[in-house]
Amino acid sequence: MTSLLIVFIHAVLMAAVILRVLLRRPARGVAVAWLLLAATVPYFGALLYFLIGERRISRGRALMQGDFHKITAPHLAENRLQYGGVQLTHKQQPLERAGQSFFGAPAFAGNSVTLASDTLAMLKHMAADIDAARISALAEFYIWTEGGLTRGVLEALIRAAGRGVKCLVLVDALGAASWWRGAEPDMLRKAGVELRAALPVGLLRGLAGRTDLRLHRKIVVIDGRIAWTGSMNMVDPRFFKKDAGVGEWVDAMLRIEGPVAGALAAVMISDWVAEGGVTLEQVVAETGLEPAPPQGSSSIQVLASGPGESGDGLLQVMLALINAAEREVVVTTPYFVPEDSLVTALRGAAARGVKVVVVLPRRIDSLLVRHASRSFFDEVIAAGGEIYEFKGGLLHTKSITVDGEQAMFGTANFDMRSLWLNYEVSLLVYDRDAVAGIRSLQQNYLDDAEAVMLVPWNQRPVGARLIESTMRLMTPLL
Repeated sequence: MTSLLIVFIHAVLMAAVILRVLLRRPARGVAVAWLLLAATVPYFGALLYFLIGERRISRGRALMQGDFHKITAPHLAENRLQYGGVQLTHKQQPLERAGQSFFGAPAFAGNSVTLASDTLAMLKHMAADIDAARISALAEFYIWTEGGLTRGVLEALIRAAGRGVKCLVLVDALGAASWWRGAEPDMLRKAGVELRAALPVGLLRGLAGRTDLRLHRKIVVIDGRIAWTGSMNMVDPRFFKKDAGVGEWVDAMLRIEGPVAGALAAVMISDWVAEGGVTLEQVVAETGLEPAPPQGSSSIQVLASGPGESGDGLLQVMLALINAAEREVVVTTPYFVPEDSLVTALRGAAARGVKVVVVLPRRIDSLLVRHASRSFFDEVIAAGGEIYEFKGGLLHTKSITVDGEQAMFGTANFDMRSLWLNYEVSLLVYDRDAVAGIRSLQQNYLDDAEAVMLVPWNQRPVGARLIESTMRLMTPLL
């Protein structure tokens, strides 16, 4: 009797999973992976599906894109008044239209852009910008750790709050779990800095929404006029994950002055409001956010992606960017676990004579991702693409440049998690000088990297290939 009951319950759970998968219609690979897991691992597979198999989000998160549009509307109107529309080349216009279609955010003109790649110098510069703040200082990060020069940023926020600057700090609850247990959050609160944990985790929250959806954005905005974004978490690489055996993390950020700072502030404020307890109008008024005057000639588009915000918009824009290439595509990313269509796009670009280059760190901090990533190497190389392994640490910069004319730069990795599960922010950069700067940085990475050659790569042990292929099958479950 007990055996029959066990079989019956398993059958009911399987039927529930099948029904949910059919109604939700995820990608075929994702659907098959979940169905196989639920069928072959009784009870646990079904339970895992209901915990993390669907991108369930809170009501506040569902309203985020609307909040972003409300904040940016006056900024966009002012930018159009100043410039009468952004001037882009014939080749750039389709990408800008795609970004606007999927994210509702056109490019903003009139920005001054500086690329920074020295993490210690970046931390010092951020602290200096915060010390110069007069109205507001906004910051959101996935990871924040104690130690080194991050303390200078924290102390700058404390000083700013002390002189009446509105300081809002939003940090991911899971990514910075150890920091939240330390003394620094209490120091900020006592000084008057408003501090929140984004996407808190817990059993009850897991029942209400998926708990592995993470805030992966890195944004600092000063007075709505100066903004930083890119790959760098609030960490000092000399102290961060010292025992991981991957070397120091290597990052890059863009410092932007001009109208795009307001759009990045809108992303952060939307995230802040999504955590509840405040209204959009209240936060906008308290931070004194107004359209920033032009500071340069760069045109930049902000893409805020994530569950409930943009659907497959980030994937579509990445595909549009790669498919537009005529001469060269260069990708840098720490985690290379691409969606199948991205692999197809890279192979297709290489097949039509485009130089395709992917730069990855030789060592990364995730064993699963390392093995899964390597399963894609032979496909890219066999099609004529080039893969390089960076030797100078954990290369964490996320960038794509195409033909020296346009670039994507920000927080999104070239992987399934960034496409479907994380809240990311990316910039589409249309200014040739700014793109040239990013391409030059990519070349610096290439100069300290070693090519993966197809023949010796294909001669690696069968056991290694088996592990890589097995890990690759698991990637849709992320």
